[in-house]
Parts: sequence; C-alpha cells; structure tokens
Amino acid sequence: MKYSGRFWRHTGSPWEALAFLTPLALTAIITVLAFVTPSHLYFSRFLSLAPAFAASVWPVAGTVAIGVLATALDVVIAVSTGNLGEITHTHLFTLAVIAGATAAAAYASHVRQQREQTLADVRSVAETTQKVLLRPMPHRLGRLDIEALYLAAAAQARVGGDFYEALETSHGVRLIIGDVRGKGLLAVGTASAIVGCFREAAYDEPDLARLARRLDVSMNRYTTLLPGDRTEYFATALLAEIPDNGAAIALVNCGHPPPLLFHAGTVREVTPTAPSPPINMGTLLGEDYRIDTVPFTVEDQMLLYTDGVTETRDLVGAFFPLIQHAGRWDVDSPSRLLEQLHEDLVHYSRNRLDDDIAAIAVRAAAPTASARA
Repeated sequence: MKYSGRFWRHTGSPWEALAFLTPLALTAIITVLAFVTPSHLYFSRFLSLAPAFAASVWPVAGTVAIGVLATALDVVIAVSTGNLGEITHTHLFTLAVIAGATAAAAYASHVRQQREQTLADVRSVAETTQKVLLRPMPHRLGRLDIEALYLAAAAQARVGGDFYEALETSHGVRLIIGDVRGKGLLAVGTASAIVGCFREAAYDEPDLARLARRLDVSMNRYTTLLPGDRTEYFATALLAEIPDNGAAIALVNCGHPPPLLFHAGTVREVTPTAPSPPINMGTLLGEDYRIDTVPFTVEDQMLLYTDGVTETRDLVGAFFPLIQHAGRWDVDSPSRLLEQLHEDLVHYSRNRLDDDIAAIAVRAAAPTASARA
C-alpha cells in the first residue's frame, strides 16, 4: 500500500497489503482478548501497539486515527467490563500510554514519509542518469539479435559503474561493455565519459585497436580533472566488432573477463592471445591494444559480461561457476540466454547479489540482402 494525497492505493505484493492491514488486525485481536479474558489482566494496555505498527506503513493521519480508535476502545472496554471505578487509576494510565505512543508514532510516520519522498527523488535522478548512460538496447542491429541485462548493486540507486553500448556503424556493429574501478558517483561519471567517447569514436576509427586507444586517451584527459591519483581511475572493457558481410567477430579485451562463445551446442571462453591494458592504463604503461578475431557464423551466440557475474558468491563464499552453468543453458535466443543467466545468479546467491552486473548477448543471424549483394 502507498499513500498518495488523501488516498491509499495498493502498489506492491500481497505481503505489503498484509503489512498494511496489521494495525487494524492487531487492534481487533487485542480488543477481543480484552473482552474474553479476566479484567485484571488488562489486555487493553496492548492497544498502544496499534499506532506503533501503523507508523511503519500508514501516513500521519491514519496513525493518529488508529491511536484515537485505540483510546476509544480502551474506554469502551473499561465501561463494558464494569471497571468504572478503575478508570481514574489503571485506565487513565493506559490512556496516557496510548496517547504517548500515538504521538511518537505520528512523528515517526512523518519522518518515514519524508525519507520515502527523498528516496523517490533520488531514484528519479538515478533513473534519468541510467537512461542517459545506458540507453535501451535495440533488439536488432545489422545481422545481430541483441539483448542486454543490467543489475545495480545499489538496488535503490539503480545505477552503478558498469556500462555498455552497441552501435551500427559503417564498419559493422560495434559493442562495448566495461566496468569502472570503484563505485558511487565518481564511477558513474567515469563510465559516462567512456560511453560518451565510444558513441563518438565508434563511427570514425578504422579498427578496434585505434578505437580502444582513443578511449584510453580520452579517459586519460578526463582523469586529470578528478581528485587523487590518476592511476586509481581505470576501467576494464571488452570491445567487439561484427561486420554485416563477414562470418567473424573482432575483439579487443582490455583486462576484461573473457566472453563466452556458443557454437554448435558447445561453449568456450574466448581468451585474448595477448593482453591489452585497461582503459586509462595504455598511455600510462605505454602498451598497445591488440585485436583477436574468432569465427562467428549464423546461429552462433556470444555472451559479454562484467566481473559481477563471475564474482557472485554462494552462502559459503564460492564464486559462480559460469562456464559450468552456461553448458546447461538452452541458448535459442539472446533473451533466453540472459534470462537463464539471471535466474542462475539469483538462485546461486540466494538473491544476495552484491555487485553491479552487466551482460550483453548477441546472436549471429543471416546477413541482410543488401550485405549479400
């Protein structure tokens, strides 16, 4: 249930609806017990619990109303049980307790509503940021069927340091997926800088090595504006290029987890033949970026992901065995592949994912008519 203006409306699960009804149910149960038990047990004292529970789910007006109801019921109980003489003693004390609990609960309800509004504002800003940084992935680019998955570790923020993008260029479809070191606003800003550069440079640079170098230079310039040591700011990334008229995929792995290639019922990791430095480390270390090319024929699929996948842990701390799980998946489409990945991660971690996770699944479809011509 959620309070909006003067009205309540149900916006959540049945468990939330049950929590919303708890103060009323508690009031009813205590009232019944007060009538059916000996009067010296004074069950009516527990009516002060009703506004206390209401503060966690009801607005201020509802919390005060349940407190007034509890006060009235206490008087009715006293009169009905024939303890009129005790109204000036025990029941006056009970009424004072209920009044004090109601006042405290009303204040708690007010503070809770203010925090909920603040959280709603923060989530709105985070969602806007995410829409700019992680635009909705098109389901088809060139000869690729494509889907994306993003899970932020800070569930309420809904945005983190992982990033991805896919663009259709004159060189073919170009993709990037990466993971910025660290978390928080600095990580989001760094990810935004890399994605912004990729969206511009992906159309211009003739090959992925040049594209990676340009991202590295851009990142190097960006970090001069950030506090602290520049070497603290870097990102692992994987760049991919799939031409419309080819049957191969070019990869530049900048210190990133290797993608999985699904081919003819088998799955394997595509490890680089030679390592390339993370983004922002190439210029600092004076190292080059290297391209690997692997076959990528019709019906093949590739899974690109961030280390939040492989670093997901179970209850005893063991890492998620991605390659073992991937071998059991029914990978008939990118959407189905990501569904199974998500389900396995949630089940393996017992719904305790504690790192940002991004993944892209791509499937090679038949070349378009214009590409064959």
